[in-house]
Amino acid sequence: MSYSAQFLSPSEAAGRLGISQKALRLYEQRGLIVPVRTSSGWRTYGPAEMARAAEIVALRALGLSLSQIGRVLKGDPQSLEPALAAHQATLENRIVELAGAVDKVRALRADITIGRMPNAGELVRLMQPAPAIGVPFRLPWPWGGEEFELREIRPLTFITGPLGSGKTRLAHAIAENLPDARFLGLDRLQDEAAEAHARLDADAALKEQVEEILQWLAEDGATISPALKALVVALQSAASTIHVIDMVEQGLEQASQEAVIAWLRRRSAEAKPLFLMTRSSVILDLNAMGPKEAIILCPPNHSPPFFVAPYPGTPGYEVVASCLAPPEVRARTEGMIAWRPQVA
Repeated sequence: MSYSAQFLSPSEAAGRLGISQKALRLYEQRGLIVPVRTSSGWRTYGPAEMARAAEIVALRALGLSLSQIGRVLKGDPQSLEPALAAHQATLENRIVELAGAVDKVRALRADITIGRMPNAGELVRLMQPAPAIGVPFRLPWPWGGEEFELREIRPLTFITGPLGSGKTRLAHAIAENLPDARFLGLDRLQDEAAEAHARLDADAALKEQVEEILQWLAEDGATISPALKALVVALQSAASTIHVIDMVEQGLEQASQEAVIAWLRRRSAEAKPLFLMTRSSVILDLNAMGPKEAIILCPPNHSPPFFVAPYPGTPGYEVVASCLAPPEVRARTEGMIAWRPQVA
């Protein structure tokens, strides 16, 4: 099958736009874009369709839902204003950070003019922003009290490791030692779901926020389930808290996991940091990690946890990759726990 040089297949169009074919099909289902059909009925995308799709992708990147995008494309500017205001705030924060970096460079240059060379530590701090939080603490069993330090807390930190590696205990320790932190365990699937309706009924603003987020997630392909709603309610009802989430993928099928991690990445720009315990290759996609994300690996041999860079060949990368599996594989091991004999 061949296409005109000016027209692209769905896979080619999605690749150029940096989105999935599923997202492109969703735009069509919502009436935001109408692909050109070949004589055989195949979808194709010409220059006009690609320009329209690129506009949709840009508006999504600003944080608009598909419903809001539909209104913007119909000429309603008020639907765009809140997203632009949020984007402006983000850019202004970056300006403040850059201004601070410029001041550091200026000070180092001034030192050089009087013959003082900067040391290695000063140069490292110049290239890396100062960590917002640095917290050392003693590791629990099975590590035997060894010291671990969170030198830099990024917006998203993934915690992973094989069964029995101690990652749940590490997650608890992080929640206990970080100020204003909360461990969100698997009991959220029962307790949080049961309490969600009461919380929403008692807080109209929270209810509006949750409904908007659930609408966005549904537009991204998620199934609105009790597990998903419990997760959203728990995060939104304690927005000023650092959350350490046990198996964030629990109760969510692949499409919902894809939507959730996309939402958490958008959310992390302004919200408190998140620690996500996971063994899902959808939640922790090593090819999709950004500079504001980190991985902590709990090794299978109970060596102390350590940070792993998301690049092949770096220490721990292959172990992290071996711990992860797609949702259909994870579903076959759901409920399994590591068992260890009691020591007399």
